[in-house]
Amino acid sequence: MLLSNSFDSILVIVERFSKMEAFIPTISSIPSLDLAPLFIKNIFSKHGLPSSIVSDRGLLFDSSFWTNLCQQRKISRDLSTAHHPETDGQTERVNPILEHYL
Repeated sequence: MLLSNSFDSILVIVERFSKMEAFIPTISSIPSLDLAPLFIKNIFSKHGLPSSIVSDRGLLFDSSFWTNLCQQRKISRDLSTAHHPETDGQTERVNPILEHYL
């Protein structure tokens, strides 16, 4: 991916029921603590707190920070198992479309 305004990654979020997509520019080395303001600004402020989050087992979402945040807010976390991207199938279907546009 080409750099744009120092961003080198895109956080892809798909709302489970409406299938609404959010593409949030970020950097690949973002600490999990810095990811929270992105969620608050781009997701929670528009849609409220989710009842559950499905994600891969990347370091950002498997960190103690996100574990504690989800526990405090009573958000269920469903982490996909290794080599089974179908766990988060909606996002996996959006990724090739995003890559095409990039």
